[in-house]
Amino acid sequence: MKAIQLTALHQPLALIDLPDPTPGPGEVVVNLRAAALNHRDVFIQQGLYPGIILPSVPGSDGAGVVSAVGEGVDVAWLGREVVINPGLQWGPNPAMNSPQFKILGMPDAGTFAEKVVVPASHVYGKPTYLTFEQAAALPLAGLTAWRALMSRAALKPNQTGQPERVLITGAGGGAALFAIQFAVAAGADVWVTAGSPEKLAKAVSLGAKGGVLYKEPDWHKTLLATVTNGDKALSKAGYFDVIIDSAAGPDFNKLTQVAAGGARIALFGGTTGKISDVLPAAIFFKQLNIFGTTMGNDAEFGAMLSFLETHQPVPVIDSVRPLAEAQAAYDRMNAGEQLGKLVLTI
Repeated sequence: MKAIQLTALHQPLALIDLPDPTPGPGEVVVNLRAAALNHRDVFIQQGLYPGIILPSVPGSDGAGVVSAVGEGVDVAWLGREVVINPGLQWGPNPAMNSPQFKILGMPDAGTFAEKVVVPASHVYGKPTYLTFEQAAALPLAGLTAWRALMSRAALKPNQTGQPERVLITGAGGGAALFAIQFAVAAGADVWVTAGSPEKLAKAVSLGAKGGVLYKEPDWHKTLLATVTNGDKALSKAGYFDVIIDSAAGPDFNKLTQVAAGGARIALFGGTTGKISDVLPAAIFFKQLNIFGTTMGNDAEFGAMLSFLETHQPVPVIDSVRPLAEAQAAYDRMNAGEQLGKLVLTI
């Protein structure tokens, strides 16, 4: 089979021939139709990820058709269109992954290949309304957003006409875009921060009410003035019930200022560095709840797929390339040029 391989750090990806995988007990082989990039893939190439083992076939996200099953696996899976849950060996505690937890695509061979072998427990029926490319865009970023928003921050669906007010930072990133779509589908009032007018406009097209550009020094003041219609008392008290953040860094202090009393803040990234200048009083007087989160467990993956079938949001795709052009997709992600997921067809 054809596969992409990373043989050494800081080296270009290579398209090579590898033996077809065979399923062991409890495993299936998926003939992949599409795969998608995550920042994890680029970080591994750059040596910025823990426990790197090379050579490896990268790729965590994928969708395709089951072509072979191992001992103990129901043959009814053969020929089924599936999407892969790339988080392996989460463990028995739904609140925290086990020490054995790993993500498909290093050290285990990943989805940037014509075929991949995975545990049968980690393939799920592809959402019926999505193409293979759209389904492949979903797993890692979608699950990260789902756990942050629905499990950790416990967004309350709008069933009483009183929607929760949600702020999602960094609109344009894969997980942030999924968080926007999930929150909008659940009936929340969604606002965002974004790095460009184009990304802000995309968030609005997905149902966000508006937002601000985070490169402005006082974006938090602009946002509060906008959402409160200039009500200074309401601005001082804060506004947002739920905040989903992947940046951290010095601006985390601004999140505590825009948060309403009792707000829930879920953090799954640190793209702008260490959190600094946060006033403890802003946390304890407002009774804020701050949650760390990453990826998600198997039950959450299933819950996310059920939600998708009900509400049918479509993942945002930046561009689609053939497998042989994987390095070009890496380069686009590394340059920060993408708006949505970068997908490879196989």
